[in-house]
Amino acid sequence: MTKEPAAPADSRDSSLSLAEGIAARLRDQVTGGTLVPGQRLSEARLAAELEISRNTLREVFRLLTREGILRHEPNRGVFVAVPSMASILDIYRVRRLIEVPALAQAWPGHAAVTRMHNAVEQAKELQKIPDWRGVGSANMEFHAAIVALTDSPRLIQFFTQIIAELRLAFGLLDSPELLHQPYIPRNAEILGKLERGDPAAAARMLDDYLNQSERAVLEAFARLG
Repeated sequence: MTKEPAAPADSRDSSLSLAEGIAARLRDQVTGGTLVPGQRLSEARLAAELEISRNTLREVFRLLTREGILRHEPNRGVFVAVPSMASILDIYRVRRLIEVPALAQAWPGHAAVTRMHNAVEQAKELQKIPDWRGVGSANMEFHAAIVALTDSPRLIQFFTQIIAELRLAFGLLDSPELLHQPYIPRNAEILGKLERGDPAAAARMLDDYLNQSERAVLEAFARLG
């Protein structure tokens, strides 16, 4: 029996690069709140919208399933994942390990500080509308900017996955205003400490912030049960 020749290496690399790019786009939709926990993804519709083949889309699904952002149910299809309380605890554990040291060792003149400032201002403007989903996205950008202070491409890439998983937890909660509103001024205070040349104080504030945020999310999540 004649074997089908293997695809050239450059072809496989190109296909993988396309899948990774599409996966990043879907991950951004989770982070932005467009895709919500439990939502079923139609393979046919999504492949048409993204103008890619179903084989490429299945590779995208495999990538995001490994990250915990999607889940595959046999004979039912692919769904946006619904986080567990255990996963929320782990997400905050990882956030403390990455974000707090990143801020403690930050240089106030780093380009990412401008990103932090822009995220704070965007959240304030969106609060006026109000657009609480947008405020949540601005908050995610603020924390992504904190990780960007590390100048580590690996940490930055890893944190995009963490943010997407965290946004899934936020998507389960009934009152995004109660969740996000208190942290608009807190983000501004943390930024102020850093801009005034006191990253250690900013890091202590962030550690307290993350502890309070974790409790708020877990309490809201527990009420869902």
